[in-house]
Amino acid sequence: MRPLVLGALLTAAATSAAFAQSPNGVRTLDPPGAIKVEGTWSLGARAGDFVFVAGMQGVDPTTGKLVAGDEARIRQAFLNIKLIAQSEGATLQDCVRLTVYVSDLARIAPLVDKVQAELWGKPPYPPRTMFEAKRLFDNDIIEIDSVFYAPAKK
Repeated sequence: MRPLVLGALLTAAATSAAFAQSPNGVRTLDPPGAIKVEGTWSLGARAGDFVFVAGMQGVDPTTGKLVAGDEARIRQAFLNIKLIAQSEGATLQDCVRLTVYVSDLARIAPLVDKVQAELWGKPPYPPRTMFEAKRLFDNDIIEIDSVFYAPAKK
């Protein structure tokens, strides 16, 4: 009986550690419907009134694969960000910082502008930095890093 209790305690400890807060209250995010994380990173973190979203690619959460087509992939990257932000009560209009990494600035930047304008609907747009990177993960065309302001509910 003792090994069963010990096993249950270890399982409970491992489960709670996966979603534990830091001593200062930083909480990692893993909302339902989001892409699955593999490796030593998390989708995002809440620190006080700010939500930090990891660099997102145009991965379809249902298949775990990159979406086909440049514009569709860029849209999916933004939708992945939106889902994580919304899980913490933020909207795209609550974005306070975007960093966009692209594989080909001349080709991809106009598509980023188009998709971002469609998703935001209207200005104001968040401060944004976009630059060309020699190589992105999985030889992708885009990765978007973002920060949102979402006051914690007291």
